[in-house]
Amino acid sequence: MEKRAVRGIRGAITVERNDSRDILEATKELLGEIVRENEIDTGDIAAAFFTVTADLDAEFPATAAREFLGWTYVPMLCGNEINVPGRLGKCIRVMVLVNTEKSQQELRHVYLRGATVLRQDLLPQ
Repeated sequence: MEKRAVRGIRGAITVERNDSRDILEATKELLGEIVRENEIDTGDIAAAFFTVTADLDAEFPATAAREFLGWTYVPMLCGNEINVPGRLGKCIRVMVLVNTEKSQQELRHVYLRGATVLRQDLLPQ
């Protein structure tokens, strides 16, 4: 059995529009899939860091985690992704830090919708 460690789980999802409802629903979908795929209990989440591309400013992704998933006591931070010309737009990214006995290789990173192009090397084969 692995020793318990803080490990990062990455994920990303795109939205169609810069709209509060779209951002909240997409974030809920993304986090729900990360939790499901990695069998995460909320009490094991150390922190979550969200970034959005420059074309998304209608809502904080962390709001979805608090309102839909009950992450009331999870420390969360939202920021802007570096605006690299020609890269994927309308994208919400997250890194969830969890206390786990799983190894880094056992964790499942989640990329949904248009964000599947970001880290194809981490997607299930």
